[in-house]
Amino acid sequence: MKSITQMHQARQGTITDAMRFVAQRETLSAALVRDEVARGRLIIPANIRHLAGRLEPMAIGAVARVKINANIGNSAVSSSISEELEKLDRAVTYGADTVMDLSTGADLDATRAAIIAHAPVPVGTVPIYQAALASDDPADLDPDRLLDVIELQAQQGVDYMTIHAGVLLEHLPLVAGRITGIVSRGGSLLALWMARHRKQNPLYTRFDDVLAICRRYDVTISLGDGLRPGSIHDASDRAQFAELAVLGRLTLRAWERDVQVMIEGPGHVPMDQIEMNVRKQKDLCHEAPFYTLGPLVTDIAPGYDHITSAIGAAMIGWHGADMLCYVTPKEHLGLPNAEDVRQGVIAYKIAAHAADIARGRPGATQRDDALSRARYAFDWNEQFRLALDPERAREYHDEALPAEYFKSAEFCAMCGPKFCSMHHSRALDEALREFTLGAGQGSE
Repeated sequence: MKSITQMHQARQGTITDAMRFVAQRETLSAALVRDEVARGRLIIPANIRHLAGRLEPMAIGAVARVKINANIGNSAVSSSISEELEKLDRAVTYGADTVMDLSTGADLDATRAAIIAHAPVPVGTVPIYQAALASDDPADLDPDRLLDVIELQAQQGVDYMTIHAGVLLEHLPLVAGRITGIVSRGGSLLALWMARHRKQNPLYTRFDDVLAICRRYDVTISLGDGLRPGSIHDASDRAQFAELAVLGRLTLRAWERDVQVMIEGPGHVPMDQIEMNVRKQKDLCHEAPFYTLGPLVTDIAPGYDHITSAIGAAMIGWHGADMLCYVTPKEHLGLPNAEDVRQGVIAYKIAAHAADIARGRPGATQRDDALSRARYAFDWNEQFRLALDPERAREYHDEALPAEYFKSAEFCAMCGPKFCSMHHSRALDEALREFTLGAGQGSE
């Protein structure tokens, strides 16, 4: 069958409309975008069925801005389609570059269809969740049913799918000694199935079938890290890196079929191990884009893990990760609501932007400089406009100084009119100008 993937067309020398759109968004040449897609260092997750709808193409990879993903989705005990669409809207409004529907509750197909129909950004899924729900016991997972679900979700327009094909039967003993075992839902489901049946991972043995589906609809494979560490104690162990080596081999197999790939990365990593993890992934996986959950750099802050993970996300983005999967304050505690989504997205927009600055992206500091100039000029409304979360910035300012007069005042509620350093600095600037002018006149 003729391939229609972005990678295939790039390798044929074609610059697609999606590549042109991406090039304009990223301020890159279309030829560079094409060449990076052909090489596999850049991906454009764009299922042909979503691309024919309202999808606005975007890119993930070394030459692009660091991207962020927001997870949404219902559970067996919470949420509805309308609530998930509210989360989608909140995520996109505050700057999520992609969303993943991780639903495990009711009306999965209808929920996914609604999200895809409303999403201008790529939508990802983890198909094994739906396949596992078909039986009462997850260990009874039907491999044929799993392939059917992948096909169904591809037909619906899913742009990228997490496929845990790198968790192998021989890896299972390697998790002995971990504090938190296998924390990936998909990885644990497959591990349970393999242990029960004493058979190899069906996503690994039938990887060619998965590739055929993804090639048919141009679905990007997000090779899942089913053995990722779920605590800093477990980071960078043999299980994690054994799986990563397999993901590198699967990447080459996908590229042989012109299927786009990114690699998922660890969720809990101490700061001193972050750079090493990126270098190892880029080496073993042939510079395929790296998509990481956080990582969380400490495990002691339930309720604040959007912060513990944003620290790691900024660092791993600086060292070369290409997309950061957000963590919300509800991580480890419950299903996020729309406000949790907002907080997670903003935390990760900060992390991704900080990484772009550290990586020296052309133009990365323009917004920072513009906001700083507005701050120095006491142009409060311009500060609000340039903020990542304008509503929150205005809300905090107006708590103490709500009157419109204070939108032009040369102080805020922190320092008041007598102790504002920037007010004093502006007065100093004026005094220095007068001094310089006076000195110049005196020299004549």
